[in-house]
This record gives sequence, C-alpha cells and structure tokens, in this order.
Amino acid sequence: MGNHVLGLQEIDRSQVGVAGGKGAQLGELARIDGVRVPAGFCVTTEAFQLVLQDVPEGLLDRLAGLGPDDRDEIRTSSAEVRRVVEEIGVPADVAAAITDAVTRLGEDVAYAVRSSATAEDLPTASFAGQQDTYLNVIGAASVLWHVSRCWASLFTERAVTYRLRGGFDHRQVHMAVVVQQMVFPHAAGVLFTADPATSNRKVACVEAAFGLGEALVSGLVNADVYRVRDDSITTRSIASKELSVVAVPGGGTRTVEPARRDEPALTDEQVLELVRLGRRIEAHFGRPQDIEWCLAGDGFQVVQSRPITTLFPVPESDGANRVFVSVGHQQMMTDAMKPLGLSVWQLTTPRPMTEVGSRLFVDVTPILAVPTSREQFLDVIGKSDPLMGDALHTVLDRDGFLPSFPGEEAQPILGAAQATIETDPDVVTELIGAAETSVAALKRDIAGRSGADLVEFVLADFQELRRVLFDARSSQVIMAGMQATWWLNEHLFEWLGEKNAADTLTLSAPHNVTSEMGLSLLDVADVVRRHPDAVAALEDSPDSLATLPAEVRKAIGDYLDKYGMRCVGEIDITRPRWSEHPATLVPMILTNVRNFAEGAGSRRFEQGREEAWRKEQELLERLLALPDGEAKAAQTKRMIDRVRTFIGYREYPKYFMVSRYFVYKQALLAEAGRLVSAGVLDTASDIFFLTLQEFHDVVRTQSVPSGLIARRREEFRSHETLTPPRVLTSDGEAVAGSYRRSDLPAGALVGLAVSSGTVEGRARVVLDMADADLAPGDILVTAYTDPSWSPLFVAIAGLVTEVGGLMTHGAVVAREYGLPAVVGLEGATRVIRDGQRIRVNGTDGYVEVLSEA
Repeated sequence: MGNHVLGLQEIDRSQVGVAGGKGAQLGELARIDGVRVPAGFCVTTEAFQLVLQDVPEGLLDRLAGLGPDDRDEIRTSSAEVRRVVEEIGVPADVAAAITDAVTRLGEDVAYAVRSSATAEDLPTASFAGQQDTYLNVIGAASVLWHVSRCWASLFTERAVTYRLRGGFDHRQVHMAVVVQQMVFPHAAGVLFTADPATSNRKVACVEAAFGLGEALVSGLVNADVYRVRDDSITTRSIASKELSVVAVPGGGTRTVEPARRDEPALTDEQVLELVRLGRRIEAHFGRPQDIEWCLAGDGFQVVQSRPITTLFPVPESDGANRVFVSVGHQQMMTDAMKPLGLSVWQLTTPRPMTEVGSRLFVDVTPILAVPTSREQFLDVIGKSDPLMGDALHTVLDRDGFLPSFPGEEAQPILGAAQATIETDPDVVTELIGAAETSVAALKRDIAGRSGADLVEFVLADFQELRRVLFDARSSQVIMAGMQATWWLNEHLFEWLGEKNAADTLTLSAPHNVTSEMGLSLLDVADVVRRHPDAVAALEDSPDSLATLPAEVRKAIGDYLDKYGMRCVGEIDITRPRWSEHPATLVPMILTNVRNFAEGAGSRRFEQGREEAWRKEQELLERLLALPDGEAKAAQTKRMIDRVRTFIGYREYPKYFMVSRYFVYKQALLAEAGRLVSAGVLDTASDIFFLTLQEFHDVVRTQSVPSGLIARRREEFRSHETLTPPRVLTSDGEAVAGSYRRSDLPAGALVGLAVSSGTVEGRARVVLDMADADLAPGDILVTAYTDPSWSPLFVAIAGLVTEVGGLMTHGAVVAREYGLPAVVGLEGATRVIRDGQRIRVNGTDGYVEVLSEA
C-alpha cells in the first residue's frame, strides 16, 4: 500500500511516529492471541506531513508562541489552521492509496475514521478525546473527506490547549488516521483493568451501555458499572439507559431510546469474560489499560486500548500485602521531587523510605502488624492527620489484608512516649546555638572543595546533619510542646468546655523562626515604604532590586541572609531558593506596604503575647472556682509554661535542615558548572535529575550514562501531573479517609480544626505564592503551606488548605498569629472559588460558602 497507507497487521507499538498512538496500539492489539480487532488500515503521518508542508509557516509559529491561557488567540489561530488544512484536502497519490485500501476491504462497507496523533495514547499522556472520530462513513469519497477532517482536528481549540498545557510542541506532533470496518454492536463500553476510582490494580471496572460506545464516552448516557476482583463480580450498578447511539443506513449516527433500558447490557458471564480478555491485554502491554470494546454477534471486539495515565504508581514490595503512608502529606510538600531532592531527603531521614511517583512513602506494615505499636501509631496519626488515620483504619478493617504478630516487640513511635524533659527555656537556646555553630562550621569546612572531594564531603556531612536534627533533647522538646498542647486542649475542654484553648495560649510564643520570618518581612516593608520611588519600581518590575536605594537593598539583603534559604517545597533541594530568586519576595513585600502601617511587626507580636497572657489569667481564675480547683489550676499553669517554652522550637529543626541544604546546593551547583565547562553536562540543572550518589559517580568518571538525564526529565514531567494519596497499598489502591462527622451545618465543607476562631471574608484561591494579591480581610485558600508561605499569613484573616495536620507548620504558625484555620479540606482549591465570600470556623473545623464571587 506504499508509505502513505499501512494495513493494521503491518503495524506494531513501536511505530507511533508512523501510525500515531491509536494506530500503533491497534496494530499491536491485532497481534495478541484471542483479541479481535476490526479490520482496517492506517493513513500514515507521512501523508499528513505532505499536507503540513502547504500550511503557511507563520500560522504554526503563531500557535507555538501562545500560552494555555491565551484563549481568544488559541480559538482564532487554531480555526485558521483547520480551515487551511481542510482546503488543502488529500493529495492525489495519498487519495489513490486510500481508495485502493477501501476497495480491498469493501466499497459499500461502513467505516470508522479515527484520528491517531503521535502524542496520543502514550504511557504519560492519553490525549483522550482531543482529536476527532467519525462513525458509519460509507464510500471512498466520504472516507477521504473525513481523513482530511481528522488531520484538521489536530488543531481543534481543545487539542491545542491540551498540548500547550502539557508542553508539547505543535510542530513535533503529527497525525495519522485509522480507518476500520464499523462494528454494529449489541452493547459497547469501556473496561479499566485497574479501578479508576481507587487505583487498585486487582480490581477491574466495566462500564457498559446499549449500542455504539459513543453514547457512553461522550457522556450522553449513564452506564451499567461492574467491579470485578479475582474473577468474581464484587459490585454491580444497573443504570436506566435512556439513550443509545446507533448507525443510520445511509451513513452517520443517531440517538434512540433503547427498548430494554433498565435491563443489563451484559450478562454476568460476559462481564467476567471481558475482564479476562482485558487482563490478557494488560499483561501484553505490561501496565493497566483503558480499553474500548464492543459486543457484536458471537463475541467481543476491541476498538482501542491505551495506558491509564492517571494511576499513581505501585510501590515495590515482596509480594505480600503492604501499607505505605505519604511523607509529603506530613512535610507539607506533595509535589513531585526531582531525583537529587529525593536522594538528599533519604540521606537526611533515618527511616527507610520507598520512592513512588517521584514522592516518598514509608512502609508502616511492620508497625501496624504489632497491636501495641499499631495502637500508638494510630493514636498519634489520628491526632495529627485524621484523614490519614481513618484511611489506615479502613485498611485494617479488611479481614486478612495485614498479618498480626501479637508476640512481636512494638516499634517505638515518635510522640507515643511521654516527654520527660524539664521545662527549661535554656534548653531551647542551647539547641539553637549548637545548630547555628554547626552550620557556621559547615560553611567554613566546605569552602574551596571541588571534584570528588566535595561530593564525598557532602555525603559524609549528613552524619552531622542527622546528629543535630535528631538530637535526643531536640526530639524531647518537640514532643513536650505537642503533648502539652494536647493536654491543654483535652483537659480544659473537659473541665471548662473550652475548645482548643492552646490556640490562644500559644500566640506569639518565643523562638518560632517561621512566625518571626513573617513579622521580619513587615519590618522590610517599613523600610521600603519610606521610599515611594522604590515602591513604584518594584510594582513596575519585581526584578529591579539592583537599582533600589541602598537602605532598601540592605533591608532585603539582611532578610535574605537570614531566611534566603527558604522557598516553596523547601525539602526538595532542587527548588529555587529566595536567595536565588529574590523577586519571589516582592509581591509579599508590596502587600505589606499596602496593607500595614509602620511598626506592624512588633505590634503584632506584642498583641499576641498580651492576648495569650490574658487568656491564661482568665482560664486559671475559672479553674480556681471548680472543685479541686487549686490542683487543676496548678497543673494547667505548668502545662501553659511548658507549651510556651517549647512550642516555638517546633519550627527550628527544619530551618536548620534547609540552611544546611542551601550550603550543599551552592557548592554542588558550582561543581556542576565546572562539569558544564568540561562538556560533561549540558546545563548545571542536569544534576537535579541525578541522585547525589550518581552525581558522585559522574564527577569521578567525567561521564553521564547515555540518555539518563533525558529519561529522568520525562519521567518527572509525567509524575508532576499525579496526585499522591495519603495512604497507598501494595495493590496500588489509593485509600481515602473521611472525617465521619454528622454535626455540621448543611452544605459545610469539613476539614480539621487547627486554629480557633471564626472569620468571614473573601476567598483568595492561590496555587502559586507569587500570584498572591491579598487585601485586608482576605482568607487564603491553597493546597498546602510549608514555612515559606508564612510571610503571607500576616496579611490574611484566615487559612484553608487541602493538606495539613494539627502540628504541621502552617497550623503552628496560624495559631501563633491568631488566624482561624481549617486544614485537610479535600479539594478545597476546586470546591471553593476565588472571590467567593466564605466563613472559616477554625474552632469546629469547617468552612461555609456564603455567597458567590
């Protein structure tokens, strides 16, 4: 058939560049024993490139220069390209090859004409529904016209936007077209060989409807849904199928009302047969599949199979059932991490971790298998992150999923044992002083090192990092502060009915480096405010720091000297630090200039301290009036002193850690620069896609394994789009948790109460800190807040996050600033829209939407 047309039997999965994703998958499917694929052929990308040569270069250049949010320009430019492609039509030699192929299969046969782009049905991007498909096309002339329309559909508005969002170059994506004999089925639908709702690889999901599958995939009809595990149907839901799409004798399709709308589209045996067929296809491709099927006459035919690209990867295990918990949800960093960041974090922590989807997870199976450690662990997790705790209970409630070893020795659980350290402020100052001395020594000792000696020094220095970070007294201080918080909340609620009393009692606690960081930026704003020209310059260009008055440059420089190692996602050493991109701070500085008067930083701190003192006096007076009041008041006073002495230090260890990380990073990037000069690396940022140990090998050998960095970049890009679960099993199941509450107002959005008080205000949904445009009274709604977000806290009235726990950084700082806060509100940035008026109840842990934007 020449280079323009290939039969499906001539194609395999390696020929994506020739047949597009769909064509390559169908050709490969046709090679699997027992899998029936409708007969057909593929118009190759070579034919499309002949057409593309006649499209004016300027049109494609215009598309390439757009961003995904340039909607009007995308609409206009893409429509122009489509018009030009359709006007060019099918070149004569291509048309002859297509006509010959149609004649071989049958001139009067009905066909499906289906787009097959080279960036489609890929392991990392499905592009599902982005290009066009035409059904029941009859006659060679009609096939030719619809082939041209498929080519043009590469430039639909939705397809162009999808590519722009995914970083795909329009000029590097080409279009093949699959032409197959139509199947007129009794029923059709979709089979997922892994449950799309939970990602469980052992559960298949079948969706079925009457007639052509178009009704289902286009959302016109509800489908029957079956879930199958171990060749047994576990759940079934039979829908009332109001519509069915059927072929029209002269060509095209129409919708009709099926006569047996309430009957199952498949028998149970057909469901199980279909799943067995799907498992065969999955085994062939080596990963879970999204399969479009149809049932006609004597059996199933497969019309498409593509990888399910939204599944979170399965952790490696020994074949036994395992349970993993997310490190990112505890560290307020759920984004994908690059290999260097993952390896540095793993070198930092003493607990073994599993890397999955460019995130880290801890296997807690051994802890959960022993009753004593299980109870302690669930108690601690339940207090800090109730959704994670509930998800773990869900797994444990499944009989036989995890073994139980009642005779085993319980593993020690951080936070389970009572802290015994004395309430002594000198302990905190001594720990901070020792950490600062250690960082200073690191800066001195690393200076001048290069090559393998430098990397070996950094690798060896993790011993010192861990020595300081996990100092026994440091852990005792952190736990003493947390346990005092829990004690106060539990006992004062029991004795006085006072909810979350510790929230007010910890306002402006000393030695909280994270809250101090936010107040210090108010001091920077005081300096900037004195220079109107500097304010105007920063508003005009955030990168204009070098041209600012000396006093302003010094204020910003001093701030960066102390806090410049911080950034969003700071546990990943590869993330750009404030010192590397000082302009990141400019929006926050300008917000402070706009919203606050001179001296706001010191006033905020004093006001918080006074409010905490007044609350302490009030509580002690009320306790004294109770039976046994003197003892209760004395116990409470000891715990208040304890929490105020220790709770601020909770933020310091991470500050110490990222300070050390930044010293490592500067030295490693300097070494990477030397490798770039030597031609070993293309860019210094290449080292971000190597583990620290691999970078050591590169420095020693002066070579990088061929293609390694490019593969890592592509893998990272695919993992960035995934959402990590709090709890993950060895079956690949992402286990969701619930708050299980029934005491909420109608329509309230439930989360975890972490900072008391109720506030109403405008919701500002912010996904990137640099985009924060805040006014007094605004409520920040975001995915997560690590310490780098704290400078924004001084400018807001309340906080809502999707991720967080009682003792995570955002919660601690929100309490110190007196901000009502609700965290762990699943999907907050989707269900709350920017500009809506909302009420945040940080005492009882819920949010209400009061009015639209």
